[in-house]
Amino acid sequence: MSVALRNAQRAVSVRRAPLRRAVCALRAALGASRFDVGVVCAGDGLMRRLNGEYRQRPEPTDVLSFPFHQLAAGELPRPSSRDEYDLGDIFLGVEYIHRQCRATGEDFDSVLVVTAAHGLCHLLGYRHDTETEWQQRASRRCRSRRARRRPRLCPAPADAPEGGGDPGGAEPAHRRRPPAPHRGPLLREPLRGPGGGCFPPRAEGPGHRRGRPGRGEAMAARGSGCLLLRPLLLGLAALAQPPPAALRAGHAASSLPAAAAAPRTRYLLYDVNPPEGFNLRRDVYVRIASLLKTLLKSEHWVLVLPPWGRLYHWQTPDILQVRIPWSEFFDLPSLNKNIPVIEYEQFLAESGGPFIEQIYVLQGYAEGWKEGTWEEKIDERPCIDQLMYSKDKHDYYRGWFWGYEETRGLNVSCLSVQGSASIVAPILLRNTSAQSVMLDRAENLLHDHYGGKDYWNTRRSMVFAKHLRVVGDEFRSSHLQSTDEADRTPYKEDWTQMKVKVGTALGGPYLGVHLRRKDFVWGHREDVPSLQGAVKKIRSLLETHKLRKVFVATDAVEEEIELLKKLLPEMVRFEPSWEELELYKDGGLAVIDQWICAHARYFIGTSVSTFSFRIHEEREILGFDPKTTYNRFCGEKEENCEQPTHWKIVY
Repeated sequence: MSVALRNAQRAVSVRRAPLRRAVCALRAALGASRFDVGVVCAGDGLMRRLNGEYRQRPEPTDVLSFPFHQLAAGELPRPSSRDEYDLGDIFLGVEYIHRQCRATGEDFDSVLVVTAAHGLCHLLGYRHDTETEWQQRASRRCRSRRARRRPRLCPAPADAPEGGGDPGGAEPAHRRRPPAPHRGPLLREPLRGPGGGCFPPRAEGPGHRRGRPGRGEAMAARGSGCLLLRPLLLGLAALAQPPPAALRAGHAASSLPAAAAAPRTRYLLYDVNPPEGFNLRRDVYVRIASLLKTLLKSEHWVLVLPPWGRLYHWQTPDILQVRIPWSEFFDLPSLNKNIPVIEYEQFLAESGGPFIEQIYVLQGYAEGWKEGTWEEKIDERPCIDQLMYSKDKHDYYRGWFWGYEETRGLNVSCLSVQGSASIVAPILLRNTSAQSVMLDRAENLLHDHYGGKDYWNTRRSMVFAKHLRVVGDEFRSSHLQSTDEADRTPYKEDWTQMKVKVGTALGGPYLGVHLRRKDFVWGHREDVPSLQGAVKKIRSLLETHKLRKVFVATDAVEEEIELLKKLLPEMVRFEPSWEELELYKDGGLAVIDQWICAHARYFIGTSVSTFSFRIHEEREILGFDPKTTYNRFCGEKEENCEQPTHWKIVY
C-alpha cells in the first residue's frame, strides 16, 4: 500500500522524497505497511481553516490527524474490504513548523519527521495523557528503572508548568486552555509532555474526500487509558532516518567512512519465481535456512521472511492477499529456535527505510548442464532473461517486492548458479559488503543435505501458527471424533523437545485424502485419477481400515465438489464461513487442511504434489507408521504406480 504525499503550499521548501521514505519507515515500525496513508504539507491558511472548522480554533498549528478507523492505542485495523486498507490523513503545518524551527534553532527536516510520527501515532489510536497522569507514570517508570539499574529518562517536577497545560509546546494556545469539548481532529502536543487531557471522542475530517464511510473518525478517548506518546515518538523518529548518502547513491559499504562501515547485523532476503505455490515456497525456505547457517559461521546474519501474497492458487475473490506476514501461518518463536528470522516489516524498521542494497537474480548457465561429472559452481554473468526490475527517476530499482511498492533496490545483478544453497555464501561474504542482500529466484538453489538432520531441524521448526492448529483440532473433535489423547498424537509447543518414535501415533478414526485437481490434472494426466477412480480407491481404503469417514482436502472446482458429494456421502470437508475465509485466507485454509490430514488414521495423497509432501513430513514428525503415510492415488492408465519415498526423520 502507498504513502500519498502532496505539497499544498509554496511558502516553505519541502524535501518530499526523504519525508515520504521516513513516513514509510515509520509506518513499517508500527506494523502498518499494509495500509495506505495520506500526508499533506499545508500552509498556514489551510491549517487555520481546518483547525477552525474541526476544532473551533482558527489558527495555524503543526499537525492535524484524521483517522479512518476507530482504534484502541496501537491496535491495527481489521479491514472488511479493500477500501478499508487505509489509516487516514495527516496534515502537516509545514509553514508553522518552519517558523518554530527558525525560532528554536532546530533542524526543520528532523522536526518534520517527528511531527509526522506524532500524526501517524494518532491514526493508530494513540492519545495523550493528562499532565497529572503523565507525571505519575513518569515517576513510576523512573522508580521501576532505578530498581532494575537501567538507564532512565525522568522528567524533573520543575519541568512541568502549573495547571493542566503542557510544558512549553508548539502551540501557545494549549497552555492557556484545554482542548475544546467538541468533535475535532487530533492535534499533536509537544514532545516535552502531554496536553491537557485526551481529545474528544469523534471527528469528521477531510478524509471524506474519497467518499468512504467512517473516514476521519477518531477512536473514543479512554481517560486514564490514554497512552503516552513521547517514548514511542523518539524511537520512531530514530528508526525513520534514511540510509547513509553513500548507500542511497548505490555505493558499497566499504566506501563509507570507517565509523559507518561494517554493520554488525546483515540481512538476507529472498524471493522465488512468481508462479510457484505455497508448499514449494516452504521447501525453498529450508534451502535458504541452510545457507544462513553457513553464513552465521562467519558473520551475524538474519533471515528476512518474504511476505506471502499473489500466489496462483490463492484465487478466492474479494480478499486482499498480499503483504501477509509469516506469523499468519507459522509460529515465529519456533522458527527462531533454528535460525534468526524477522518479518519484512521489522526489517524495514531496523534498516531505516524501504531499501535493499544488493539484489542478486539467480539463474542457470546459458550453456546448460553438460553431461558428465556434476560440478557445483557460481559466477556473476549477464542476465539471461529480461529483469523483472525497472529503474525509477532516481535510478533506484522498482519491482514486485511482495507488494511493498515503496521498496527499492539499489543494485541488481545476475548470478549463474549450479549447486546447493551454501554455494552462494562466498559471494555474500567476500564479493559484497552490502548490509541487505536479496536472492531472487531462490528456487534455483538445491538443498545442502536433503533428508539429513539439518533438513529435518529446519522442517520441524516450521510449526504451524497456533490459532490455525486450534481451528483444525476443534474441527477434528467436533466432526471426526479425533483428539490428540485418543489418537496418540501428543504435541509439544517446543519442537526441540518433540522426538517421537516412528509408529507410535494411531491417528483419528477417519481416512485423510488430498486430491489435487485443476491445472495439476492437465500437467499430470497419466498419474492423476478421475473422480470416479479416486472414489473407488477411497471406498476400498475405508473398507480395508474399517473407517466410516473420509476427510478430503482438494482444490476441485464447484462442479467436481458436488459430484464428489454424490459419489461419496461419507466425505467431510473444512468449509469455512466468509468471515473465516477472510480471517485465515487461502494460505491458512491450506494449513488447516494439512493439519487435519496429518492426524488421520491413514493418508493418501496425489502424485508429486508438494501439498501431499508437506503432509508426509507432518505425519513423520507426529510419529505415524510410514505405511499409513507414504501413499498416493494412481492414474487409471498408469502402468507403474510407484509410491512415494519414505524420508525417515533424523534427530
